[in-house]
Amino acid sequence: MGISRRTFLSLAAMGAGAALPGIGRAASVSGKTPFLPGATPLPPHRFDPWVEVIPEHLAQNVAEVARLAGGRPILAVVKNNAYGLGLETVGPLLDAHPSIQGLAVVKGEEALALRAAGVAKPILLMGMFDLEEGQELVRAGVQLALFTPDAGERLDALAPAAGGPVEAQLYIDTGMGRMGMPWRDAGSWARDLASRPQLRIRGTFTELSESRELDPEQIRRFLELAGEVRSQGVELGPLHAAASNGVFHFAGSHLEMVRPGIALFGSYPSEPELEREMAELRPAVRLRARVVRVAHLRAGESVGYHQAWIAHRPTWTATLPLGHVDGYRREAVKGARVLINGRLFPVIGGVSASHCVVDLGEDPAARVGDVATLMGPDHPDLEPNRMAERLGVSVYDLLMHLNPRLPRVLVEENAS
Repeated sequence: MGISRRTFLSLAAMGAGAALPGIGRAASVSGKTPFLPGATPLPPHRFDPWVEVIPEHLAQNVAEVARLAGGRPILAVVKNNAYGLGLETVGPLLDAHPSIQGLAVVKGEEALALRAAGVAKPILLMGMFDLEEGQELVRAGVQLALFTPDAGERLDALAPAAGGPVEAQLYIDTGMGRMGMPWRDAGSWARDLASRPQLRIRGTFTELSESRELDPEQIRRFLELAGEVRSQGVELGPLHAAASNGVFHFAGSHLEMVRPGIALFGSYPSEPELEREMAELRPAVRLRARVVRVAHLRAGESVGYHQAWIAHRPTWTATLPLGHVDGYRREAVKGARVLINGRLFPVIGGVSASHCVVDLGEDPAARVGDVATLMGPDHPDLEPNRMAERLGVSVYDLLMHLNPRLPRVLVEENAS
């Protein structure tokens, strides 16, 4: 039997936005759960891993993106559980920021979860939907992306559920080749949709390939199409194309609104060294767990399956109850370090499903119960971009693969 949408949203809310009293120096923003009444605060000595979200850093990143975009409004992309930070935790924070015009997702469940979390600004679903889900979405006031040849017929079926015109945005494929109505066919299609009284067009967008050769041509195609259709009296709403990469590297794509994702959460999208000179982003996420075991190894003893790491000298190790099932990459053994009691220690052995081990060195520099930080703003080595570079993985994977079942906790910036 499938899980109902109501049950899904209730379960999703249980782990989001909880306060965290007594974890190291971190404290909840207000000492209570700010957006989800009934959510249970984490116990002060929790051993299972958790994710911390830093609202002050999120606000700084929004301001930096707005500056780069010349003050244009921002449609914040919070797909894939808000890039790992937690949809229901981050959504209300962005909703309250004056530079944010609305939020965008790619799955219907995400859009409904944002509404259930109290998000009041426009929400755009950029993905596909069936009739039943579409009816639920329009009842929730979610804007739909239209990109199929039968979009007019789909609108006819949805209008009764909307109780009035359906709010939607037109999605144009200008060369990415993944989603959207191909720009060559979009002129007559857009005019037909605009003529239907059951539709209110609230925006028109395209997706860039992030190719320095193709992106300018994509924008040329997009603006040519928009100019032609607007000249015929069609109201397209704001035009938008720039994701985080476009915000940093292609001012010509900023148009009338920008549509960033990962930059809002404090990570640079493609060329971190160059992008750091353009804007000061601060990671708004921190991955933590508590030490569950401290042990002494003699020379020749090993750690991990198949003796993945062998001690060449007597050393102390600490075990953390966090592994690749939680989203911590197996590649961490290639150079990731963990912050415990103000010191960095290398990950050794292998990252198993539920555990990883760090080398403490000659001294037992940690005790059971100490808080370990595996990713976050607390040291340059722990910043997602630098971790990704060191491990040879994508920064998007480091963030988006954080297990959605890990609690997301709001903490004060000065608690870090």
